[in-house]
Amino acid sequence: MCKKALGKSSERPQLRIIPRSEHNISRKNLSKNALRVLYGLKDAGYEAYLVGGGVRDILLGLAPKDFDIVTNATPEEIKKTFRNCRLIGRRFRLAHIVFGPEIIEVATFRGHHSEDSAGKNQSDHGQLLSDNVYGSIDEDAERRDFSANALYYNIADFSIYDYWGGVEAIEQRNLDLIGDPETRYREDPVRMLRAVRFAVKLEMQISERTAKPIKSLAPLLQNIPKARLFEECLKLLLSGQGLETYKMLMFYQLFQQIFPNLPELDNDKSATSRLFEQALKNTDLRLKQGLRITPAFIFAVLLWYQYQEAFAHYQQQALPDQDAAHLAISAVLDSGAYNVVIPKRFATTIREIWILQLRLQFSRGNKALKTLEHPRFRAAYDFLLLRAEVEPDLTELANWWTQVQKDNPTVKPAQAEQPKRRPRRRRRPAGKNVKTE
Repeated sequence: MCKKALGKSSERPQLRIIPRSEHNISRKNLSKNALRVLYGLKDAGYEAYLVGGGVRDILLGLAPKDFDIVTNATPEEIKKTFRNCRLIGRRFRLAHIVFGPEIIEVATFRGHHSEDSAGKNQSDHGQLLSDNVYGSIDEDAERRDFSANALYYNIADFSIYDYWGGVEAIEQRNLDLIGDPETRYREDPVRMLRAVRFAVKLEMQISERTAKPIKSLAPLLQNIPKARLFEECLKLLLSGQGLETYKMLMFYQLFQQIFPNLPELDNDKSATSRLFEQALKNTDLRLKQGLRITPAFIFAVLLWYQYQEAFAHYQQQALPDQDAAHLAISAVLDSGAYNVVIPKRFATTIREIWILQLRLQFSRGNKALKTLEHPRFRAAYDFLLLRAEVEPDLTELANWWTQVQKDNPTVKPAQAEQPKRRPRRRRRPAGKNVKTE
């Protein structure tokens, strides 16, 4: 983004520095590893700030999910400061400081593109293609998306730097985009999805000017890489507020851009809509109860009637049910008709859930006991129960399988195989012979 994109109506307000005595953020709210990184950068002579969602969530009284940090150190300088650092990203270079399962993401202050170079780094739709321009904290604040995310917690004196009235926006539950909304959405269309996710998650209202261009710019999501959109879908639908988020996505015509070949979603009385909304409702409840969920289940539900249509097509060609099912699954999952790409590890589970629907329908006697032992039986059984809520004629079948489990309590589903990790190779010390026993 070049500085012109902010627009005259969005001139940066005067920086407000909020001292420690006037806010509720304490180092106790931060993870030990985040503090290690902040102090590590500070002790190395660099500026270091906790930024974005971590600051916002603590101010809201929530426990932050991630702790993102910004600094004036370049990625290479960050890597020299921390031995457990790896650099990632092409569009914008980031440093990941790895502490076992926890990763602290560190970014260098972003700067403005020059007016001459801005056009070269943008697509025909205005999307930024390269963003490795570094700057000052002032410029970085102008590059943030929402005012509530443009807050910086300074480890040097524990103050908060508020550039865009973010603290006030949080108090008023107002989600407002920094700069000209149309320009910012064109730079990165995923910001429209983030606006919806934050509005639902944080119980905030999207400001009028921030919401106004969304419907007209929604088709820009079709230019986003499919793998990135899949990851965004996981955040949107598996956040614990999936149903409410989905409804808002539909209202702003965003979800339709991700699955353009599912027009039945626009009809809230269609079988696809009813099944998907019930699945989201159940998933939200499971998350609140601390129960396990799998992303594959949600996508199996969403695409179920597409699969059923393809299955019926191949059945009409007088193919055996198993052959028709496998062909239909491939036709749906490998069609490329969606603007997401489902990773193989999830696609495999979807296939098993769908195939098992046939076995649940026809298994009796010893076959039923073998079906009970299948690694994906529980997911397939839950899928059948869900279908029965939308298709009453399946109620008897669902009840039958419930009774089978009660009658055979000792029969347990096999454990699904987990992908094996390759053991790490130990590096030999340079110039020394290492004896092995």
